[in-house]
Amino acid sequence: MKLVDELVELILKAVSDIPLDVERALAKAYETEHSELGKTQLKAILENIRLARKLRIPVCQDTGILHFYLDFGAKSRLSILEVKQSILEATKKATEVIPLRPNAVHPLTRVNSGDNTGLLVPIIDWSFNESDEVKITVIPKGAGSENVSKAIVLPPALGVKGIAKFVLNCVVEAMGKPCPPTIIGVGIGGSLELAAKLAKKAHLRPLGSRHPDPQIAELEEKLLNAINMLGIGPMGLGGKWTSLDVKIEIAHTHTASLPVAVSFQCWASRRASITV
Repeated sequence: MKLVDELVELILKAVSDIPLDVERALAKAYETEHSELGKTQLKAILENIRLARKLRIPVCQDTGILHFYLDFGAKSRLSILEVKQSILEATKKATEVIPLRPNAVHPLTRVNSGDNTGLLVPIIDWSFNESDEVKITVIPKGAGSENVSKAIVLPPALGVKGIAKFVLNCVVEAMGKPCPPTIIGVGIGGSLELAAKLAKKAHLRPLGSRHPDPQIAELEEKLLNAINMLGIGPMGLGGKWTSLDVKIEIAHTHTASLPVAVSFQCWASRRASITV
């Protein structure tokens, strides 16, 4: 039960305490936003963050679907099944005690499970290392940003220009729906489903971090600058800051394919981690 309680506290931290890198980026956006309406939105966002942290309540009423990323040490005394069961129990408990909004429904009947668990949710993404530790990160992902995320397989001949055009078109089509200023995760390569996973996994990286591949890092910067020239602005009401950052993850892919996925994250880019 100790792990379950630690995970409930982790979920509470994720939904009520915006990471400092995100808060600092929002504060910078507020200081440099030229639109008065945009500044008003950013000021309200920053006050919302302050109150949620102080009162330990969710920063947004949409507490999302919980997505857990596990970096599992092969020498850990914990078993995979034990950790998985603890995550399920913690999700149920957190729904009741925090509380979280019950968001998990059957895709066709729309019947709500009532506790944010169900078929394949919460989502658990596993990776493995040689240590005796298990790092657990939770990202609550709301529907406003998830609903405008997209994936496509482009002809390889379109190259970097095709990738950039697809990303920018996604942002233009989304407008204010994902509650900008957003964080944009982009997955390139692999297969269609791997590109989508990479795009979402990019949200694990702190804002301002750049991909180790110089070509990818340059593309991150160029896309961020281009997006912030669109004028969509905070909450879609116009201004300089449409996105706080663009982060790209890549994988090798088939010679005849160029999969690309875009994962939007709203200004409430919620994430928290513990190491067991």
